[in-house]
Amino acid sequence: MRARVVVCPQSRLADTLAATGARSVVTLLAADQRAGLPPMPGAARLLLDVSDIVSPRDGFALAGEGHVADLLAFARAWDRRHPLLVHCYAGVSRSTAAAFAVACALDPTRDEAVVAAAFRRASPSATPNPRLVALADAALGRSGRMTEAVRAIGRGRDCFEGEVFSLDVPPRG
Repeated sequence: MRARVVVCPQSRLADTLAATGARSVVTLLAADQRAGLPPMPGAARLLLDVSDIVSPRDGFALAGEGHVADLLAFARAWDRRHPLLVHCYAGVSRSTAAAFAVACALDPTRDEAVVAAAFRRASPSATPNPRLVALADAALGRSGRMTEAVRAIGRGRDCFEGEVFSLDVPPRG
């Protein structure tokens, strides 16, 4: 039995939590986007303060190596008995990049292009944040293959927010 990583926009967070039974949640939101986050009693939660940008901008939180290190540590500690839920504001860029990083980290022998293609099939709007992908690529020692795989699938379909989708990852070994 494989474990699942579920991706959703913030507007669907409470419903997706209830529907999936996820007990581990990764939230990728800048401080000004956190209003209205539902309580998650009993859930393990990683809150990453990152804006959806790829280079420094005044007043925005740029993703850094520490964010990716925290994400990968959280994913590796996840028990994989229940889904891991990853969300950002729109469920299109930061969350898909984080989920891609998690999928690559938890299945280190799986080809990055295969993982990226699975993302595109699961979510036509997925447009993983290039900075988060590049940082994860370096942290995982993937030698640019994650970055190239995301570049190869291209920008996702335009949308206001992404649909909820999931990907399988290996169960805890």
